[in-house]
Amino acid sequence: MVNQTMNDRWEYETLRVPRGETKKEATDPKAELNELAAQGWRLVETIDYTGGGTKYLVFERSAQSSVDNTENSS
Repeated sequence: MVNQTMNDRWEYETLRVPRGETKKEATDPKAELNELAAQGWRLVETIDYTGGGTKYLVFERSAQSSVDNTENSS
């Protein structure tokens, strides 16, 4: 496990769960999830609709990861 300190900084991203035209069936978000994972994001929470079902997926990564990814993409 990573040793975390009070100085750790995090940034967050959300992904709205893709839904079909009928709004009843979610489409498979595997491609989007793999893209976020490749960028250093990890799933930490879901935000649900009041009546049930998932509305958003919440991801976090170390703020340092975003600096590293920016440097690597240059």
